[in-house]
Amino acid sequence: MRNLIEFIQKLRVFFVFLFLQGIALYLYLSFMTVPKSNYFTTASSFSGALFEIGNSLTKHFNLEENNRSLQLENIKLRSKVPSFLYELKKDSISVQDTIHKQQYNYIPATIINSTTTRRNNFFTLNTGIAQGVSRGMGVFSSNGVVGIIHSSSTHFSIVKSVLTSDINIDVMIEKNGAFGLLKWDGKNPNKGEISGITNDIKITIGSNVISRGGSGIFPKGLQVGKVVGVKPIEGKSVWEIEIAFSEKYASLQNVYIIKNLFRNEMLMLENKKGEE
Repeated sequence: MRNLIEFIQKLRVFFVFLFLQGIALYLYLSFMTVPKSNYFTTASSFSGALFEIGNSLTKHFNLEENNRSLQLENIKLRSKVPSFLYELKKDSISVQDTIHKQQYNYIPATIINSTTTRRNNFFTLNTGIAQGVSRGMGVFSSNGVVGIIHSSSTHFSIVKSVLTSDINIDVMIEKNGAFGLLKWDGKNPNKGEISGITNDIKITIGSNVISRGGSGIFPKGLQVGKVVGVKPIEGKSVWEIEIAFSEKYASLQNVYIIKNLFRNEMLMLENKKGEE
């Protein structure tokens, strides 16, 4: 204690100086408009920068949770789209819950591994049998068709993406209803082809391409891409149609797995017809 008192006595002039400086600064800022304004502007900018950094960190740590919530919200909205429902009363025009039955279930998933530069590309999802995923289910994103489940384990699934050599997804030109199969030539991951459309049908550049829904894997109306090129194939009566995919598969993260609740019934009926 004695040493402390001696220390304060030695520096008493300095402490008095700081005290007087503080009073002078307070009076200066209180009565001079410009310095006062500059001070509070600087303080506000500094505080704003700190809040912005804090907000960015918070958003980063909450990103996964927010994405999951957004996926669940999108599922609820898609479940109410009339074109994704099965109509119980075919002669009715109005859209009511009493005449539609839920035909598709949606399971949110995240891509944890992927390739887009090989001849046959696959995506790995963090969702598997435990969540109800099985082989043959369709996979799509908010921007378009992604692929089909190839295999699943308890907690993971492998998706055969549209960027594979033997993908066969039935699609249609929305403008005129012409339909064919989606193909990929193994070159550009942003572009695909449609095969099987005869050249007596007029195809317009810029036409929207959507899923047809004929296989029962995807509902009708999911986005696939847009027509960017049309030319005849020599010696054949079909068009060579090039499309630009609506989804950028190289940066894709969040997807939905879709289950057609009526697909088994449809397949059993088709198989029975084939045996006749």
